[in-house]
Amino acid sequence: MSGRITTHVLDLAGGRPVIGMTMELWYLGKEAESMEAREVPQLKGGYQTNTDGRVDTPLLEGDAILPGVYELIFAAGHYFRQMEHLSAIKDSLFDFIPIRFRIKDAAGHYHVPLLVAPGGYSTYRGS
Repeated sequence: MSGRITTHVLDLAGGRPVIGMTMELWYLGKEAESMEAREVPQLKGGYQTNTDGRVDTPLLEGDAILPGVYELIFAAGHYFRQMEHLSAIKDSLFDFIPIRFRIKDAAGHYHVPLLVAPGGYSTYRGS
């Protein structure tokens, strides 16, 4: 089985999947032992959620996945500013939500879901 990175975004305030949220996936490099040893980040792709709050294809898969540190950055503020069901809350405290995670086994499935509301968010390792 080849590895893959996937995500799913749910709007806790609206009780629905997040449609149209954009995000970027960055590769930050192999795990460094010090701040000075960090590599230059590499943008792996830009994505947008579909009607189910997912991206149509894996964010990254197969040989494109390298062991190391990745960061998913979700554009939550832009999403919430457009939501009519949240007319009383036009501003999200969290404009961009970065989720940094480490991949040790490039053949594994790494599902990184985001549960989001204007005043907070949560994530976990999904399946």
